Amino acid sequence: MDIKFTHRLSYKQARTTVVVGLVIGTLLSFAQIALDYASVNEAINRQVTSLLEISHNPASRIAYNIDAELAEELTRGLLRSESVIGASLVDNTNQVLASVDRQRPSSRCRMLTDALFGTNLVFKDRLYLDHMPAETLGTLTLRVDTSAVGTRFLERAGVTLVSGFMRTLILTAILLVMFYSMLTKPLVGVIRSLVRSDPHNAAPNRLPYPAGHEQDEIGVLVKVANQQFVSMAMEIQQRRAAENRLTDYLSELENIVSARTTELKASNVRLSQSNEELEVARRNAMEMAQARAAFLANMSHEIRTPLNGLLGMIALAMDAPLAAEQRQQLSIAHDSGKVLVELLNDILDLSKFDAGQLELERIPFDLAALVEDTANLLSQNAAPNVELTCLVAPGFAQLVLGDPTRVRQIVSNLLSNALKFTRFGRVDVRLSAVVSGVSIEVRDTGIGIPKEAQAKIFKPFTQAGAGITRQFGGTGLGLALTNNLCEAMQGRLSISSEPGFGSQFTADLPLPTHTPAAPLPTLKGQIVGVSSASSGLAELLENLLPCWGLVYQRRDPEDAFDDISADLVITDNPQCLFRLRPRLQTPILLVTAYGNFLPSDQAARLGALQQLARPLSRDALLQVLRRTLGMDIPGTGAVPQAEPRAERRARILLVEDNPVNQLVARGMLGKLGCEVTVAAHGGEALAELENAPFDLVLMDCNMPVMDGYEATRRIRQSGRWPQMPIVALTANAMPEERERCRAAGMNDYLAKPFRREELIAMIDQWVPHA
Repeated sequence: MDIKFTHRLSYKQARTTVVVGLVIGTLLSFAQIALDYASVNEAINRQVTSLLEISHNPASRIAYNIDAELAEELTRGLLRSESVIGASLVDNTNQVLASVDRQRPSSRCRMLTDALFGTNLVFKDRLYLDHMPAETLGTLTLRVDTSAVGTRFLERAGVTLVSGFMRTLILTAILLVMFYSMLTKPLVGVIRSLVRSDPHNAAPNRLPYPAGHEQDEIGVLVKVANQQFVSMAMEIQQRRAAENRLTDYLSELENIVSARTTELKASNVRLSQSNEELEVARRNAMEMAQARAAFLANMSHEIRTPLNGLLGMIALAMDAPLAAEQRQQLSIAHDSGKVLVELLNDILDLSKFDAGQLELERIPFDLAALVEDTANLLSQNAAPNVELTCLVAPGFAQLVLGDPTRVRQIVSNLLSNALKFTRFGRVDVRLSAVVSGVSIEVRDTGIGIPKEAQAKIFKPFTQAGAGITRQFGGTGLGLALTNNLCEAMQGRLSISSEPGFGSQFTADLPLPTHTPAAPLPTLKGQIVGVSSASSGLAELLENLLPCWGLVYQRRDPEDAFDDISADLVITDNPQCLFRLRPRLQTPILLVTAYGNFLPSDQAARLGALQQLARPLSRDALLQVLRRTLGMDIPGTGAVPQAEPRAERRARILLVEDNPVNQLVARGMLGKLGCEVTVAAHGGEALAELENAPFDLVLMDCNMPVMDGYEATRRIRQSGRWPQMPIVALTANAMPEERERCRAAGMNDYLAKPFRREELIAMIDQWVPHA
């Protein structure tokens, strides 16, 4: 077996060794050249420096005596040096005493030597006498050419490189011969012996040891190969025995395979039938999902349409003069309708989670104000003996990034749940910053939740026990929706509860800070709080007032009040007011439950009395403190009263086919001073636009003859009303409905049932001059 020369191990070994040697030799040669170069440079500088030192004293005396003849003789003597091509002597008045030059000698390596050692090097020596070193007598200047020295340096460098290369060639030849005799030749002999051996022979083969290689790596290779030959011979014998046994099993295996093949055919038939059944089930599931989405959208529309009429008519009726009992009955009916709308929204939100259609905003908003506003709105649901407190950590961020609507849902659901199941004690909403974002904590002293029931309360339509629904009501959707919203925001909702000792729900939400907290207000004064140590008001005042620079002291309602000295007294105990007032003329702030303000005649007898409802917000407390302590902003000494809204004179086209919704919308818009024109479908709306100008179009979406989408598209395509604002009125609250309205050309979207405040805000946005 012949091996190509470049593939031989000796060649590869020699090549590697030679390449390494060549690289190292070349590097050493260059190092030697570099040392030589440094030596040559130093020799040039040393030679010129020596010339200058030798010529210094004669040149100084010549410059002192101003002897031009001696100067000429000195400079010509310097010119005899091999490297000097020019010399000049100048006295201290810059008068040239002597200047001689000669041509630069020719050289083949001029450019290279100039690059290495420089062109026309100039050396100058200041001339002075030894007894007058500070006085300059002149300057001796030498111009040096380095071509001769550089040429000799280049010749030496060439000899160094050529000799190194020749040594490498000789080393290559020697190594090739050595490696061939030591490695390649014995290995080729072993390979030829392996080629001649028969691997199928049952008798073991043996390879001969190459002469002189019995104990080295090649001898070990031959020894291992012989051992492998013995093992192979044994395996061949065993394999032949196994083949004989295998032949005996073939007939039996054929019978088994035949039987299994029959079974597999039957299994394939059953599998095909199962696949067909699974495909049918998948299609049925997709059709059911589509049908459910269509059903939810249709039910949303069908329920919201009469709800809009119901709530709108009740709101219009409440604006009329009514007896107190009738107003209370209508208010209860209106609140019940709003509860029904919230239940419908919860069901739709759960369907959005199931369909993966829930979209979250990421905008800056004031979370602390949102929590306080939500607690204030829900305070009317608190039982008379329940104290609702909103506790915001001092220094909390002014604005955070997130979805304010969904965060409000979380706070509202947790707070509503706590108020529903608490009849005595406290309900606290605590807001604080954590490493991962914010923490919203709702604590109550209600009935509590057993350990075994805590796992299932986050499931839709499920409550802690069967008696809960019977005693307290509810659908079991609030906590399930809240948990889903927390997970959608990449947050977490946790619970800690014990029956009879209340519950604590904590929502940890990753809402990053957008705007840091505003500087804390700086106030001066003494405040006394008259409340029990376990009250929420005491905790709120203790957290806030010292941070605002005020001196705060708490007193129990049972204490004597003869020694009170304060700028303001804050209390949540109306019974102690009549004991306080005869002895104390300090202004008093009374914090009471929703709807429990003292009558005006009693408040008048108590002198300087201010009343606020729980939960006490930070802004409301700060305004009272500033007014009482005389720290109002100039020009705002009193609480500004809202100016009556100017009567609107906007012309509005209402496109609505439902007569009840027509009456509701016309009644609301009429009370706002708007001139309303009604069209029953899109065709009539186009005709009305031709007859008169309008400031705003309120467009229902689902109508006979021509729906709102087609009517809007025709209005936009005509080009006659490009700036006309069109707001969709639809009972379909699904998320894709908003996009469908915008795609048709509508400017905004108002879902039924809508409140008067929402309608006012919509008109203010799109008809600002109204």
